[in-house]
Amino acid sequence: MLLSVNIFVSLDGVMQGPGTPDEDRSGGFDRGGWLVPHASTHTNEVVESWFRQADAFLFGRTSFGLLGGYWPKVTEPDNLIATKLNTLRKYVVSSTLTDDEADWSPTTVLRGDLADEVRRLKELPGEELQVHGSWKLVQTLHQAGLVDVYRLLQYPVIVGTGKRLFLDGSTPAMFAPVDESMRVLPGGVVSLTLKPTSLGTISAGTYTVDEGRSVPVRD
Repeated sequence: MLLSVNIFVSLDGVMQGPGTPDEDRSGGFDRGGWLVPHASTHTNEVVESWFRQADAFLFGRTSFGLLGGYWPKVTEPDNLIATKLNTLRKYVVSSTLTDDEADWSPTTVLRGDLADEVRRLKELPGEELQVHGSWKLVQTLHQAGLVDVYRLLQYPVIVGTGKRLFLDGSTPAMFAPVDESMRVLPGGVVSLTLKPTSLGTISAGTYTVDEGRSVPVRD
């Protein structure tokens, strides 16, 4: 399976607490729910297109608890997201969560070396192993070079504080769009799908003047 990271993010890179004020108040975060005024049928269609490709899910403990406290309550049979989340295999990374506490069935708790566990899961049959939210987990997966695809919905808002998708000190990387994946939705939300093309290095260059013309020179 491919490992995809699927994220709602603000213009300033914040991914914390998009759905409700009380979703994640860690670190004193008090600006939750910033996504909701920009939600629409268009953004929902994009998110549903993500979930159609899912065969299993991988979560950090916090996101597992948040999503597991919400989506089992959504029982309408034609809700694609709820159906996928409530029925497909789920894996949660935790050294303290017990099997009894991981009661959003079917769920397996991963307690071993994360990189080894994820590599094993990626070898299983299926289209995608999907990560949604799971801020700390995403940092670890990026640093280990395990992410195959990033899908972003970037919302036209500056949150100003909170957990950011890529922190200062993150491993440098370069990305390429998947097909013609960039779309600007009504309302200014940007949908983007990217695949990593390099990890640990980025290309650079300089601008120079050549016979009166400003010319980019790539290394």
